[in-house]
Amino acid sequence: MKTVVSVSQGSSDYDYQLETAFLGQDFRVIRIGTDGDLERAEAVLDSVREQADAIGLSMVHDHYQVGREQIEHPDTARLEACVPDKSVTTGAGLRRILQEWAVRHTQSQLGHFFDNARVLCFNGQASYRIALALSEHTENLQFADPYTDFGVPRMLTSLQQLERYTAITAPLLYRPTAVRALESFIHNPLYRLGEGLVRGSLHHAVKQAHVLVATIGELADFTQTELDGKTVITSRITEQSLDWMRSRKVAMVVDYSPWLNDRPVGANVMEAMISAALERAPAQLAANDFLDVIDQLGIEPRILYPNGYRRVNRFAFVIHPLSQQYLTKTPPLDWIASVSPAGVMNLVEKAVAYTPPFVYSRVQGVTSPTGDEAEGWLITVGGTPKEIMSHGPEFTYSRLLAAARLAKKLGAQIMGLGAFTKVVGDAGITVAKRAPLPITTGNSYSASGALWAAHEAVKKIGLVAIGPSGKMAGKAMVVGATGAIGSVCARLLVKAVDEVVLVSPEAAKLLALRDSILQETPGATIHVSASTDRELADMDMVVTATSGAGKRVLDIMQVKPGCVITDVARPLDIPAEDVAKRPDVLVIESGEIRLPGDVHMKDIGLPRGVAYACLAETIVLALESRFENFTLGRHIEWEKVREIYRLGLRHGMELAAISGVNGVFSEEDYARVRTLARAGDPSTEEPRRSVPGG
Repeated sequence: MKTVVSVSQGSSDYDYQLETAFLGQDFRVIRIGTDGDLERAEAVLDSVREQADAIGLSMVHDHYQVGREQIEHPDTARLEACVPDKSVTTGAGLRRILQEWAVRHTQSQLGHFFDNARVLCFNGQASYRIALALSEHTENLQFADPYTDFGVPRMLTSLQQLERYTAITAPLLYRPTAVRALESFIHNPLYRLGEGLVRGSLHHAVKQAHVLVATIGELADFTQTELDGKTVITSRITEQSLDWMRSRKVAMVVDYSPWLNDRPVGANVMEAMISAALERAPAQLAANDFLDVIDQLGIEPRILYPNGYRRVNRFAFVIHPLSQQYLTKTPPLDWIASVSPAGVMNLVEKAVAYTPPFVYSRVQGVTSPTGDEAEGWLITVGGTPKEIMSHGPEFTYSRLLAAARLAKKLGAQIMGLGAFTKVVGDAGITVAKRAPLPITTGNSYSASGALWAAHEAVKKIGLVAIGPSGKMAGKAMVVGATGAIGSVCARLLVKAVDEVVLVSPEAAKLLALRDSILQETPGATIHVSASTDRELADMDMVVTATSGAGKRVLDIMQVKPGCVITDVARPLDIPAEDVAKRPDVLVIESGEIRLPGDVHMKDIGLPRGVAYACLAETIVLALESRFENFTLGRHIEWEKVREIYRLGLRHGMELAAISGVNGVFSEEDYARVRTLARAGDPSTEEPRRSVPGG
């Protein structure tokens, strides 16, 4: 029987002995903790020298390679020198493979998990292989080495900085005289005065990170507030340490340590066993030796969820002020508007269009029934629709690309375009080609949400019956039918309404759209028109989806009583003063979706927890881990409209309370429209049965 002894600088409370078969041989493994006492470790090594076939050193530093720098740690070298005739290893060779594999395995299993993640490595030199693997998926790397080495409240922010830092500090840091000087400095009263600042900087970095690469001991001082939702890459996770993670609400743990006899063991133990079994010194072990053992034992990284499945993904969404009036509500511009003479806000509006993008709000608390979560940022670009449309597309492209770079730095894995930012130029295609992360316009869910809201409103008013075809026995009109959202609304409506009128000034596109829809839905009754004037008065439902930047697109006085108008455009096609003229008509601002979970974000002009459908599409894709260019361009794919609707239901998205220009509609509002419609139009009889759902 061969004997492997692990001499650890850790606590002796965790000592153990076990006997096991390994690579066809019998082994005894003994773990001896020396409680951080280097001299005691030397004495233990001397005492086990005769019985050990190989020795592992645990809780000591490897001899690191960082970039081109080879670092020999003096304490490790001192212990190795105690038993020069024995195979002694820290497990560095096996550990490097397991660390890198942990990252690649997780990325492969979970798909894009580390994309743009903000990663904090407590010891960049020890986790250099992990950082190298992560750098293929994110540039947001931080290393706390200046803090852990010198108590300096500054993080390194790239692999290049870590390599330069190591080249400069390693020759000094690992000399005994330098270590003594450092210990003296740390106990200096002046350092103690600034210790709160130093600790605060690390705690802030932990709170801002998404992924932490650290040992359990390095995380000991951190609270639930800082660790909630984090992913931790570490080793030797026991039930006790998993309970600790659970108490801090850590979302996920990646454990790269090998297991033996149903317990995690150090890489030093496993490598020492390989060395003894093959009768080769650790320096003589090759990658194939490690691969054979990993394959035979079925070793693989463990992905653990301390509190049950929980994955937190990240998104960004671009917003902008919809009018000059929005600017007057934003500090300090509200003060400028109140004290400035007429016309000054016109200059302010022009100036704000040139401001760099900035974070308007953090979005937190979006929680799917699946256990997936999403957090994100609303990023503002300053141009109003008037300013956006007064410049060429490149003007807006440059600001959206700046927003995308900011989103990537924040850690977003996908970015959505809101309001007029998705209308400019080729509707997101160019931005997606140039952006450093996937882009979606949200138009697929906007189209779905528009019809969802209109359908529910028609049901609530209850004036329309079902015809022999099973469709709504009425007429619907789509204004702006050749646009991105309008064309999809048209495709949806022909499946649910007997007759549909498509309106657009682009006659050729209108004819092509009609032909395309008839190929998809043979037998549909479709009319085309260049304006709303001829058939507006006969419509039971109207969807406006233009890019008219606030221009009046229909005469509301021509609409029949009881009509449901769904205004998808932003800014709205139908101004509030027009809505006030027709209390017998329901004008809804469609596309609002209630997000799942206890959602927190700043006011965007909707009730708490409610989002525009374009924002909701970005969030649905984040929850689904679909980090891809989803909806782009002016042609929306019908399949994607159906898919995003299905995914939204899967993740708990609901149609929000239907609202208009004056807020959420009540049952009294629906009753009012119903009553006034029947009084003003005798043809509005009681329907045979209500419109079915779906």
